[in-house]
Amino acid sequence: MDKNAIKKYAVWARRELIERVSQRALVYGITAKDAGDPNAESVNGHLLSQAEKRQRQALIRNIKEKGYEQVMEEVAYTWFNRFAALRFMEVNGYLPSHIRVFTNDAGEFKPQILAEAIHLELDGLDMNKVYELESANKSEELFKYLLIVQCNALNSILPGMFQRIEDYTELLLPDYLLREGSVIEQMVTTIPENDWTDQVQIIGWLYQYYNTEPKDKVFADLKKNIKITKENIPAATQLFTPDWIVHYMVENSLGRLWLEGHPNDTLKSEWKYYLDEAEQEPEVQAQLATIRKEYAALKPEEIRVIDPCMGSGHILCVLFDVLVRIYEDYGYTAREAAVKIVENNLWGLDIDERAAQLSYFAVMMKARQYDRRFFTRKVQPHVYAIEESNGITSAPMHDMGLNLSQEEYDEAVKQAMRLVHEMYDAKEYGSIIQVTPCDWNLLRRFAVPREEEGQLQLDIHGEIEASARLQKLINIGETLAQKYHTVVTNPPYMGIRNMSDKLSDYLKSQYADAKFDLSTACMQKSEQMCNSIGYYSMINIPVWMFLSSYDKLRKALIDNNTFVNMIHFGRGVFGSDFGTTAFVIGKTRIDNYAGAYRRLFEKQGAVDSLEIKEQWFFEGKGKYYSTQEDFLRIPGYPIAYWVKNKDLFTIGTPLEIVANPRQGLKTLDNDYFLRNWYEVSIDRVGFNIDSLETAKQSGMKWFPLNHGGEYHKYYGNNCVLVNWENDGQEMKALAIKKYNSVTRTITNLSSYFKEGITWTVISSASTSFRRYYTGFMFSNSGQSIVPETTELLDYLTGFLNSKVVQYILSVLSPTLGFESGYLKKIPIRVDESQKSYIESLTREAIQIAREDWDSVETSWDFKEHPFISAARTVSPNGGSVTIKQAFENWKGVVDERFRKLKQTEEELNRIFISIYGLTDELSPTVDDENLTILKADLQRDIRSFISYAVGCMFGRYSLGKTGLAYAGGEWDASKYTQFQPDRDAIIPICDDEYFKDDIVGRFVTFVEQAFGGEVLEENLRYIADALGGKGSPRDVIRSYFINDFYADHCSMYSFASSGKRPIYWLFDSGKKNGFKCLIYMHRYQPDTIARIRTDYVHEQQSRYRTAIADLEQRINGVSTSERVKLSKQLAKLQAQAEEIRIYEEKIHHLADQMIKIDLDDGVKHNYELFRDVLAKIK
Repeated sequence: MDKNAIKKYAVWARRELIERVSQRALVYGITAKDAGDPNAESVNGHLLSQAEKRQRQALIRNIKEKGYEQVMEEVAYTWFNRFAALRFMEVNGYLPSHIRVFTNDAGEFKPQILAEAIHLELDGLDMNKVYELESANKSEELFKYLLIVQCNALNSILPGMFQRIEDYTELLLPDYLLREGSVIEQMVTTIPENDWTDQVQIIGWLYQYYNTEPKDKVFADLKKNIKITKENIPAATQLFTPDWIVHYMVENSLGRLWLEGHPNDTLKSEWKYYLDEAEQEPEVQAQLATIRKEYAALKPEEIRVIDPCMGSGHILCVLFDVLVRIYEDYGYTAREAAVKIVENNLWGLDIDERAAQLSYFAVMMKARQYDRRFFTRKVQPHVYAIEESNGITSAPMHDMGLNLSQEEYDEAVKQAMRLVHEMYDAKEYGSIIQVTPCDWNLLRRFAVPREEEGQLQLDIHGEIEASARLQKLINIGETLAQKYHTVVTNPPYMGIRNMSDKLSDYLKSQYADAKFDLSTACMQKSEQMCNSIGYYSMINIPVWMFLSSYDKLRKALIDNNTFVNMIHFGRGVFGSDFGTTAFVIGKTRIDNYAGAYRRLFEKQGAVDSLEIKEQWFFEGKGKYYSTQEDFLRIPGYPIAYWVKNKDLFTIGTPLEIVANPRQGLKTLDNDYFLRNWYEVSIDRVGFNIDSLETAKQSGMKWFPLNHGGEYHKYYGNNCVLVNWENDGQEMKALAIKKYNSVTRTITNLSSYFKEGITWTVISSASTSFRRYYTGFMFSNSGQSIVPETTELLDYLTGFLNSKVVQYILSVLSPTLGFESGYLKKIPIRVDESQKSYIESLTREAIQIAREDWDSVETSWDFKEHPFISAARTVSPNGGSVTIKQAFENWKGVVDERFRKLKQTEEELNRIFISIYGLTDELSPTVDDENLTILKADLQRDIRSFISYAVGCMFGRYSLGKTGLAYAGGEWDASKYTQFQPDRDAIIPICDDEYFKDDIVGRFVTFVEQAFGGEVLEENLRYIADALGGKGSPRDVIRSYFINDFYADHCSMYSFASSGKRPIYWLFDSGKKNGFKCLIYMHRYQPDTIARIRTDYVHEQQSRYRTAIADLEQRINGVSTSERVKLSKQLAKLQAQAEEIRIYEEKIHHLADQMIKIDLDDGVKHNYELFRDVLAKIK
């Protein structure tokens, strides 16, 4: 199946249909701004027929009720569904007329219905009109007419898909359907005909992809804090369930229900995804024998199954297939089974009318597949779209139920009004609505309009419409209230933060234990819909298995139900998702039942393809068996089926008692209160502060903040600063303004600036722990452990970074979050006999990690580039050194560092694995990729060396001195003795050495002074070879500065979620490289741009004029081949001259403003001031 073609078509078709439908509305004087006069006799010079007037009035009425865009959307998807249904039916030979609607027998876009028009026999067909249109050669009009008649004719057998088109949908049927490029032509030509033979797949993917743009818009709106409305719930939550996962869910729920009472090895062997039961203890077998007696008594007709979130009907179709096999096992034919299944067994619900139409169609086509005469049997499925009761009052009920006794009438009104109340705003809630059981037959006899009883049709109170609506609500209410043997679904996923207030309030009141996501509320609802011996199965996100917010839900499931089996997929089922799990749970609690579990991922956070997961399933990968009683032995009752050591959490002291993990501050405005340290003036930063009082007295504004960051063990991620000026005066004021409380968002104040351990709270895999010393505050993204004393900090740092804790956290929080609440539960066992050794190893690991972190210039403790220090080691007396020698020396240092850390980590793992008794489950070995320090990399290290050289050019660093030389504050020229920084802090980057402070010239000088003149050319060649490229070493280096340096710089000066924050700014005229120069933001002055303009831009313009004039003069007196070459040079120079001319105008405007910047405002704000003349940060 060509999913790309289907997606491309469906996304385009939605836009195209909406546009064409809107054009039809315009024909009838209806626009987004003006619905027009509903009583008009003519529109745009066209005299309306009575049918058109009626349809137009209905259209205007609906637009006033729902809005123009919503109505256009509804009409568009109605026609989309009908076109898809007709295409499916014609390809599969299901049309009663056996005449193709869109193609001929050869599959070409030549509608057979047109060719056979005068021979057609369709209900309602006006042959006079056919003759008239055909003789007038009005093919388009004739096709539209035949299409409408065909849809109306299908109403008798498929009323749920082909409602009679006598309303405004007929009015808005698009024009020009026969032309090339129409919605129908594209459907026929872009989606292979063979794809239409797979009913479940084609309908499901069309539905999902049709919703692509609405879904994208919903998620874009969420970023703007716009909640998901009831109209957008379907688009936001719909996901097509992969076929083999649907088979797993159905075969292991409905299939198991039957096989438990009617064993049949042949039947079981057909169900490829059926998981055999684990071997059970004798007392469990006795319980199973009792319940199997009830299963054995079941007849096929008695089984009820439902998908309460049916989408396009995929699960319903697989349920249908399995039910057919159950009937056949009981002695029926497949043909006999089809009608019985539709009548007795199958139910479906969805919040989306579009989905309900498609599910209805899917079930009917499935029945037709098994019974060729099914359409003649006048049987309709129990498949419904959730409808609201809004607008129904008791008034029209006075004229209903005239055939009931007074007692029956009073009871019917009472129950009807209760149902109306419960179904109010039903589309906000969907299938999670709680409906009180009613006397449904009584209500059906009650909700009868007068005319159906042969009485006079007065309809004084609107009882005809009300009774019709009530009949629909009765069907939906009964479906929601009754119990089922099997509930199988893929629920909608929506976190409580994204819900409307109505929906979130409903979940809080009705699903308190599952309220944090719509999928978990559906899970709880599915359990409620099951009868006492039933199963419910679904695929959903595994948050409920582990998060502390679902403790009560898990406890209830463990206490009251039975986990039969589960496939824990990890990430990858729905692309790069947050992970999924599919499971089967029995309603009846069976004590000590051993559930079967399959873990289809190798590493937490890894994204594996669906095909790989299916392969692993058949290979028997990741098999585990566990009783749910075992889950109760773990804090928070996580569904940790893979844990073998059941005493892991019962021995040891919880970390919260030893050294309580703590949440940190929430600034409420990170853009204002947080900076990366290199953005601000260093003389405004308070380092090594030991208390809140000292911080206040220091007069400093910025202080180091633990704020999470990438996976980095033992030490590092020291990059973020927080504005805590005057004891956090501004932040506290904001907290009071928003919440009338400081401590609600600024927590654990007494722990700030003390020593501790921090970690990254949000991670796609595991987390890592870092030791830090006096001087840090911490945020909620970089929560911290701050004990009363520092005695155990080194021991805990070693332990928390061990494989044992990774294993424990995979049980407590195998999701994306590692909040302090989970860490508190980690059991701490301090082995006094090995404590000193463990601490010694940990301190060694911390020191190695610290040396690694500080070897990069984005550390505030960076001293100098490693090549510089390596050169001193190679030649202590200061003689010439090749960069190759420096790199090799540096490589030896880091290789030894890497080897030593690996050895240390593995020894710590060995010790803690032994302490915790996990030798059978864990290996102490550490893969190189999991060591979080750098290895030598020639290209990366050469580029970092170039960055350091640029820093020395600007005076940020000083060759021969260690540490920062200048990052704001007072300039001290005495710091620069060996290599002088650029005088005006403006360094041009040109395609030739036009200026004396040209960046390549300055770089060559730097290399010469750092490593010696004797080996300069050798060093330049070594650098050029590492960078890669053609030409002389200087050309390669120049090319790097022009094309790649700034991107590297932006990437280097980026930390976690803060994004790229370059401290060197590239003034760039554009793609022609007419002009580029770098400045250092800490040396920016209000006249900097004026100096760029007068000293560099104007100078460059002058050079261009001279060069162009020279080429123009030379070009006339040379050979043809030389003329071609010179012409190319001339064209390039002219393009650059034009580009710099335009650029000069932009920079002139800014230069005149003499703009000042405040380093406290950070890169993001200040860079934006000059965005028109600076390079775009990508």
